[in-house]
Amino acid sequence: MSTPSFVHLHVHTHYSLLDGATRIKPLVETAKAMNMPAVAVTDHGNMFGAVEFYNAAVKAGIKPIIGCETYMAPGDRRVKQSKMKDASFHLLLLAMNNEGYHNLLKLSSIGYLEGFYYRPRIDKETLREFSGGLLCTSTCLGAEIPQALLNKDRKAAEEVAKTYLEIFGPDRFFIELQDHGMEEQRMINPELFDIAQRLGVPTIVTNDVHYLEHSDTEAHDVLCCISTRKLVTDEDRFKFPSDQFYFKSPEEMAKLFPNCPEAMDNTLRIADLCNVDLDFNTRHSPVYKLPEGRVEDEYLRDLVYQGAERKYDEITDEVRERIDYELGVISSKGFSGYFLIVWDFMEYARSQGIPCGARGSGCSSVVSYCLDISVPDPLRYGLYFERFMDPDRDEMPDIDVDICQTHRGDIIDYVRKKYGHVAQIITFGTLKAKAAVKDVARVMGMEFNEAAKLTNLIPAELKMTIERALEVEPLLKSRYDTEPEVKRIIDIAKRLEGLSRHAGVHAAGIVVA
Repeated sequence: MSTPSFVHLHVHTHYSLLDGATRIKPLVETAKAMNMPAVAVTDHGNMFGAVEFYNAAVKAGIKPIIGCETYMAPGDRRVKQSKMKDASFHLLLLAMNNEGYHNLLKLSSIGYLEGFYYRPRIDKETLREFSGGLLCTSTCLGAEIPQALLNKDRKAAEEVAKTYLEIFGPDRFFIELQDHGMEEQRMINPELFDIAQRLGVPTIVTNDVHYLEHSDTEAHDVLCCISTRKLVTDEDRFKFPSDQFYFKSPEEMAKLFPNCPEAMDNTLRIADLCNVDLDFNTRHSPVYKLPEGRVEDEYLRDLVYQGAERKYDEITDEVRERIDYELGVISSKGFSGYFLIVWDFMEYARSQGIPCGARGSGCSSVVSYCLDISVPDPLRYGLYFERFMDPDRDEMPDIDVDICQTHRGDIIDYVRKKYGHVAQIITFGTLKAKAAVKDVARVMGMEFNEAAKLTNLIPAELKMTIERALEVEPLLKSRYDTEPEVKRIIDIAKRLEGLSRHAGVHAAGIVVA
């Protein structure tokens, strides 16, 4: 008997922070082991894991389908007056091509910058504007169409479906059927199917994946408690309604929907339609805004020699030879604009009385010295340019610049206004060994002092894991082997270890493109 045809199109990784518990590498490996030709990632409201997922899927030899389960405002995204439960609906979007991928990035940014209200929200206005290259589904129970059906408003459900059909057309809008053993889903699935038939819209079946294996159910439940700051014993806490939100096999999906072979096949049809091709070889360096009639290389050369006249009593053959050599390497690699941009914002900083200066290998460059980017004279101290920029290696230079923290934001604003495509770098706090045990112990109801004693048994060393701690700390291993409560806490913590816990802003890194 042949394996049923199916591809998962509704999957949350741990970048759906403290909601998804699926790691990306095991996800693609599992999809590959199940002979799926493709797999999607559709994290809540963000694209945090898109590149990591794309690279992992390509490496595993399966097609990556990049998507996002967006939050739709009930009206204008800029209106922020509704109650939290009414603040947004879910809507699943999948990128068919690079245009769709770029539109997903744009929609995600709009959600955070313009529509954020409890969650990053978009609206139908932005969806119309940036719908190119995207597929759309009716999504889960938290979406607008299912919610209307649950409220016994069939007319409203059809009107919403018609709106999405009008935005995306019959080839890019799908009615999504799910069955996690929930009465609400089994109640509305026939109506969803009927709406699809009436409007001529194809159907798909999905599982709303939040963790990889069925055995991860308890760990995921604990993760939700960490998110909501509740104990597992709290009766009024948020809980997933069943234990079926895992990465099911095609056979399991076929058993759930025995009368929907076409909806199963349509998941492969969507996989065929989605073909994002990300290019990691082309550089997208920022362009310095030159005075009219000037050329980057020549302008940089003029600035460097003006600086050399100030810095050196005499421009000797040694100085000239070193400058010309460095400029030749910089020009050949197309990095003149990079030096001009660094020079520009540092000039601005000094004009505003803001202390700044380069450190590290950038101080090995006479060009940097002449541009007042760095202070030490490399010739005086015998510093080699190749320590900073190796002519034989094709990589971007890295000038580390320290800027006084009091006015660092002013410099970032200056760069943002001048160059436009500027962003600070996101960072992710993860559930490392100590944090995982501490969080799990807390929500499992272990008394605070006891939880602290248990956590302190994990050595405070770099790259320490729970598994490693059990090997090197005899008392931890003894408690694990003899105390059922400790064993349960540590076993759950091991399943959650390494997941992203929260997002933050890098202390210093800025991207200009």
